[in-house]
Parts: sequence; C-alpha cells; structure tokens
Amino acid sequence: MLLKAFPDKNSMGQAAADHAAPAIRRALKEQGRARIIAATGSAQFEFLAALAKAPQIDWSKVEGFHLDEYIGLAPTHPASFCKILQERLVGPNRIGNFHFIKGNSPDPSAVVRELSQQIASAPVDIAFMGIGENAHIAFNDPPADFTIEDPYLIVKLDEVCRRQQVGEGWFADLSQVPTRAISMSVRQILKAKELLAVVPDQRKAEAVRACVEGDITPMVPASILRQHPNVTIYLDTHSASLLSPKLQAALKADSQVVVHS
Repeated sequence: MLLKAFPDKNSMGQAAADHAAPAIRRALKEQGRARIIAATGSAQFEFLAALAKAPQIDWSKVEGFHLDEYIGLAPTHPASFCKILQERLVGPNRIGNFHFIKGNSPDPSAVVRELSQQIASAPVDIAFMGIGENAHIAFNDPPADFTIEDPYLIVKLDEVCRRQQVGEGWFADLSQVPTRAISMSVRQILKAKELLAVVPDQRKAEAVRACVEGDITPMVPASILRQHPNVTIYLDTHSASLLSPKLQAALKADSQVVVHS
C-alpha cells in the first residue's frame, strides 16, 4: 500500500487525477478500452472535477461501473450517486457505456444479478474509491464480508454510515436516509487491477489510522486494502493526522510512504 499526503483537498484531488488519467490512457492504448469503477460522495468532488478535465482520454471507449447506490432513492434526489456521477463524470465526458445502479428499481435483486454479470465479464483496470467514517468501502459496513464472491450485494446500512450522510448534508435527518443499498462486494473491489482511494477530511482520520495501522479485520473493512498488490491512498493533512508519528514524519519528509501488510 502506498500512502500519499497533500496539504489540502484541491491538491490531493489533482494529484489523484494525475495518477488516474495515465492509468486509463494506458489501458486504452494496450487494450483498446478501459474498464473503471467510480466512487461518489463529497470527498470525491475535487478528484472527479480534475479527472473530468484530464486531456487525451477517449472516454467513448471507457466502460464504467459504480460502487453503490441507495435502494428506494429517486435518481433525481441530491444524494443519489447516479445523479452525482452523471453530473460530475459521465455527462461532462460523454461516457456512453456506464452501468448505473438502478436503486429505485422495484426489483433490486434483478439489478444485482444484471450488474454482477456485466462486471464479471472482463477485468476492471482501475477502481476509484473512498473510505467511510466507519471505514466502509463501498457500502460494506462493519463487520464486512471478506469472503462472499458475488460481485454486487443488497446490504443493510449501519447507523454510523447513515449518520455520515446526514452530517454531509445529503439528508435533513436520520429518518430520511435509506436503510438498504446495493453495494459492490469487497471481493469484487479487490479484483480490480489497481485501486486508488481518495480520503480527505478530519472526520476520516480515525478510519485511515485503523485501515493503515490496525489489524486487518472485517470490523475495519478498509483494512483489507492492505492485501491488494497495487493500491494507493491519497490523504490530506487532516485525514493523515492520526497516523503514528513515524508515518507522519515519513509523509512530511517525502509526501509518500509504502505501508506493508
């Protein structure tokens, strides 16, 4: 695992986009297409804005998936991840082949089956993701299932996760936050050739510390990222603030550090 730290969200988002864009270009050059997974949430906005402006990417040859979506939420709702991705990535780049999670479908199980078939049809080149305040990846809240091979799942959202959505301003109160979601599984996330996590803000600092320096455990879903051979986590000063003094010193000296599992 490679950690990279930056002074603020803007520089972090730009640096992450400067990493992501060549990865997409490389896949396009080598394979004639690129398959990506995109994340949403306010923590991703600076990164998505920078990636949308990256030059020399033929987005018409990019196939995209996203990590999760609430069940029962209209795609026009401000918190809809479909809406966020459409406005911030898919629309600006005219990505024609993006597999949105239709969380408002009357049959979520059918949505899961269809998405699972689509994503399993070929390897994913790079996955863009975040880490939640409870250390979730996608909507795999603790204790996460590290073993199930199904690409997509119907999951129940825990209260910490739901309160995060209220805290970010997407919902007025907890009663408005859906209790279920469709989420990409942990095993499917780990199947991507490369993982790039964008994790800013003080409220993520404890999750980052547990992910990087704690035990690898389902109670800290993001900790499993340490077992992936090609993962980079982008931090800002705030999200890196609870790392050990040794790691913080290394990041301050070189702005990046390798963490072994």
